[in-house]
Amino acid sequence: MPENTLYAIVDLETTGTSARNGRITEVGVVLFDGEKIIDQFSSLINPERSIPWEITRITGISNEMVQSAPKFYEVAKKIVELTQGAIFVAHNVGFDYGFLRKEFGALGFTFSRKQLCTVRLMRKVFPGFRSYSLGNLIKRFGIEVENRHRALDDALATTELLKRALRKNEGEEELNLLVNEGIRSSNLPKQIDLEFLHSIPDETGVYYMHDMEGDVIYVGKALNIRKRIMQHFADKTTKGNLIHEYVADITWEIMGSELAALLHESAEIKRIQPKLNRALRRRLLPFVIWSYVDEHGYICFESGKMTRTEAKKKKYKLLADFPKKANARNRMRQAATEFNLCLRLSGIEKVQKPCFNFHIKTCHGACIQKEDTEKYNDRAEDAMAYLSRISTETFVVIDKGRTPDEKLVVLVEDGDYQGFGYVSEDENMNNDLDSIRDIITPSYHHQDSILIIRRWLKGREGKVHKITQ
Repeated sequence: MPENTLYAIVDLETTGTSARNGRITEVGVVLFDGEKIIDQFSSLINPERSIPWEITRITGISNEMVQSAPKFYEVAKKIVELTQGAIFVAHNVGFDYGFLRKEFGALGFTFSRKQLCTVRLMRKVFPGFRSYSLGNLIKRFGIEVENRHRALDDALATTELLKRALRKNEGEEELNLLVNEGIRSSNLPKQIDLEFLHSIPDETGVYYMHDMEGDVIYVGKALNIRKRIMQHFADKTTKGNLIHEYVADITWEIMGSELAALLHESAEIKRIQPKLNRALRRRLLPFVIWSYVDEHGYICFESGKMTRTEAKKKKYKLLADFPKKANARNRMRQAATEFNLCLRLSGIEKVQKPCFNFHIKTCHGACIQKEDTEKYNDRAEDAMAYLSRISTETFVVIDKGRTPDEKLVVLVEDGDYQGFGYVSEDENMNNDLDSIRDIITPSYHHQDSILIIRRWLKGREGKVHKITQ
């Protein structure tokens, strides 16, 4: 790091361990120039909710203590000023940084700083300790702390750890690598530098990598765009080498929601056909069900693992994917029962003779070319829709938007994906389908989109709003 590097060492006390549901009760910031402390700040924060007794027992911060304390927005400007232009340092930085980003996001402000985790730094510089918790490191190095689990005292203790790491010969080099996600500036393409990479937002969205002519050669999605792009440049695999060789610029779109990013990435890859995506996307899908037409004209089904490239080459139609082979087979068996299909043509039985269902008269003989192909395929096509669709219903999926005051709306109509859009957070989603269509940006229906929505919706039933027509 340059000699004038500033470090803002931050510690927070909170109402819980999750930034999603918790709030800040105290903040401590120490401004350190690598040799000495040049400023510090601390304040209790009124979390505007009750502090659990277990948290009070650990921190000593009670509801009575924060009752007259400032709310977060009243100290937000001070935190911005202290951390501006500094590396954000914390012991387990994801915790403190995550809480602050959430609080600033609620105010409509994007808080973005270079980050350094002293847990990771101490592991690199002082390897072999049994524990790297703040409490154990304080004991090991004999650091004096008046009030453990109070923000400023813990921030001061973390500052002492940082000071000790910087004194080690390899400390500064390890610090640089951690801040820059393992990237050395000498390894970057000449058109891209570390300052540019750090200027990329750590938001959820889709990013585009361009070559010297400005053409998009790679499209990706990320929960944290900056972190993901930095991982690309730290990557020493074939993929990383290709990106290093061809990429000259990077642009991005903030999506807010992971689902929106997944859907937009899929659509953009199909629209642009970037050359590096084509070269690199040869991975196996999870267990899938696919359909094909046999030599007798019957629609058949099979399940297993398959790449998209192989499916396209063999003209198979991918219908659904599953985490386990048993899930795929069970779903196919349900479809065969529901639509009166032949077990052999459904890929359930592997025998070259009439299937079991033929003997119990629920299969009409497609396995021995006895049933008319048109009649059989009518039911098989219904089964394909059953397998590929989340349902045949019309509904919207609702998720967070790009800012705290908006939300994402994804429309699925009659089981087919239509597109997505953003609306105000307080917008009521009623049964007016025409109004919902006006909200979304239409997207050409791809089977991948339904697979994406199905995977994302698992365990998220509360995100679905059904539309009755």
